[in-house]
Amino acid sequence: METITLNKKDIYTGNLILVNKLYPLRNSRKENKLSLVPLNHQYKDTLLEIKTANMLEHLVNDLKCDEDIIPVSGYRSYEEQKNIYVDSLENNGKDFTEKFVAIPNHSEHQTGLAIDLALKQDNIDFICPNFPYDGICNIFRKKAPDYGFVERYEKGKEAITGIAHEPWHFRFVGYPHSKIMNEYGLSLEEYIDFIKKFQYENHFKIESGNKTIEIFYENMCSQMKTIDLPDKVCHLISGNNVDGFIITLWGNN
Repeated sequence: METITLNKKDIYTGNLILVNKLYPLRNSRKENKLSLVPLNHQYKDTLLEIKTANMLEHLVNDLKCDEDIIPVSGYRSYEEQKNIYVDSLENNGKDFTEKFVAIPNHSEHQTGLAIDLALKQDNIDFICPNFPYDGICNIFRKKAPDYGFVERYEKGKEAITGIAHEPWHFRFVGYPHSKIMNEYGLSLEEYIDFIKKFQYENHFKIESGNKTIEIFYENMCSQMKTIDLPDKVCHLISGNNVDGFIITLWGNN
């Protein structure tokens, strides 16, 4: 067995952190050690967390949709989010802004894990870009979970997410979490709660090719905790930004 030490301060980092009206981004980009890179040479000003950028580029390349789908907004600093929020209040009013623009430190865009996309057109709305449920946009939407992305703010989930329906906003959570969320119809809020049912002695399991993937939750009620993981099994540990960690194990069948 391999012994892993978990530190409570790390629950605020990882692909599965929940950032919304109730759970703010706790650490700065520097403290999170977030590695930001340009999406590609064409969009040098659109920054994303490095794995998010890589997987998005793979998805776009595989669908050959780079001439049809364009990025609108990726990573935003605190100041950028603050300015967008204030400008929207002045130009669009309180009701619109509360539906579509997160207050500073409560925006997924500050994590580097979120991207707003648009169907390429002459005029693109920065706050509410057009990303329809047909054509190449819907092909992208259906394929996105295979690459670790989910449509974050789906219709019918507004009371749970605290954000209006946003067909253009995609969040990187990583595979297989994206596939599970998509298949079960779960928002990230619901997925965080769902995985809490599966703890150290009771893993959630799925089959993927010749791999068995196991997922479980570890609550951090103390500052430090050690757990034992199987030898020679790949693992990924992500905080949930709430109260603990989600641990993913990949093993051969």
